[in-house]
Amino acid sequence: MRLKLLSTLLFAGASLAAGSAMAAGELNLICAADVVICEQMKGDFEKAHDIKVNMVRMSSGEAYAKIRAEARNPKTDLWWAGTGDPHLQAASEGLSAEYKSPMLDQLQDWARKQAESSGFRTVGVYAGALGWGYNTEIFKRKGYKEPTCWADLLAPELKGEIQIANPNSSGTAYTALASLVQIMGEDKAFEYLKSLNANISQYTKSGSAPVKAAARGETGLGIVFMHDAVAQTAEGFPVKTIAPCEGTGYEIGSMSIVKGARNMANAKTWYDWSLEPDVQSRMKDAKSFQLPSNKSAEIPKEAPRFEDIKLIDYDFKTYGDSDRRKALLERWDREIGAVAN
Repeated sequence: MRLKLLSTLLFAGASLAAGSAMAAGELNLICAADVVICEQMKGDFEKAHDIKVNMVRMSSGEAYAKIRAEARNPKTDLWWAGTGDPHLQAASEGLSAEYKSPMLDQLQDWARKQAESSGFRTVGVYAGALGWGYNTEIFKRKGYKEPTCWADLLAPELKGEIQIANPNSSGTAYTALASLVQIMGEDKAFEYLKSLNANISQYTKSGSAPVKAAARGETGLGIVFMHDAVAQTAEGFPVKTIAPCEGTGYEIGSMSIVKGARNMANAKTWYDWSLEPDVQSRMKDAKSFQLPSNKSAEIPKEAPRFEDIKLIDYDFKTYGDSDRRKALLERWDREIGAVAN
């Protein structure tokens, strides 16, 4: 009888421990960066922690839409990477949880400001400027002039030679839209985009897809974050990276814990871990050439430096605002998307 009771207690204890381990050992993650760095981050984290990462790779716009749709019953714990504007929008709508990481003091000013402006509902993990990459072999073969300014992209000979993502799904393309509005004014920016539409062969879903297509020779030029163009050059493709002469915007790739996350402790573990200098220094191994947010992290030698680029004073608060973002995207749908080639 005593042996049976002991067996029952041991079984119950083992079951409870197994249940606790299962509850404590998972993290449901959306990764809004390139798939290579997503897989590397997942693998590195799982090696360092007894936590299984269930990862889904999505563009920034898709990630925001998923988290918003699941607000009453969150299935995601943490959203890592992707442009800051949709992260700020999620923060303003109360979709992300407030968290002040002990790593904050180690971060660059722009990363800390991202956290402060959101009420500590998101934080900067990397930064990168907007520009484009073009296929030098295609341009040489067809006799195209190197486009160094936004105005150059309107050249008639570039008809059908340019790709950019759709700003509804892509944070990269939304950053381009918001940047042009800040550089030119809203009405002139939309006039520019209407003219540019004649040269666009495709509006892709993913922000980095246009320059990957240019690298493969499927199109001449992709409007992307400059580090995505540099990554193609590092892979051996004939891609040259350009920073627009008129000035350009930039992203603060961000990270947010979902409000109501089922695995909150594990989300915080990833959050703090991903801000460590050694972790951010490893990003270059996946050919991710952004500027890391930790001051002590190694900056890849290939990374486009802000000091070498004419940057605008990008207004993250205004263009990350839910109402402003919605209005710009609705206008894009009416005036550009509805007549897109």
